[in-house]
Amino acid sequence: MVDIYTQYTYEKTWQKTSQKDALHMIEKEMPDTDAEGTLKYILSQIEKGKTITLGECRFRSTPT
Repeated sequence: MVDIYTQYTYEKTWQKTSQKDALHMIEKEMPDTDAEGTLKYILSQIEKGKTITLGECRFRSTPT
C-alpha cells in the first residue's frame, strides 16, 4: 500500500492523507467523475513516482 500525500495549490506543505479523505477530495474537486476510478488511477501513477494534479489539489507518494 502506497502512502498518499496531498497539497492544495495555495499550501506550502504536503499532508499525509488517508484513502477515504483522498476520495472526498476527489469528489469535491471533480464531482461529475467516478471518484473511486480516479483514486485507483492516482494511486497507480503516484506508485511510479509521479505527482498528479486534480483541480486545486496535488497527489504524490512522498512528502517532498
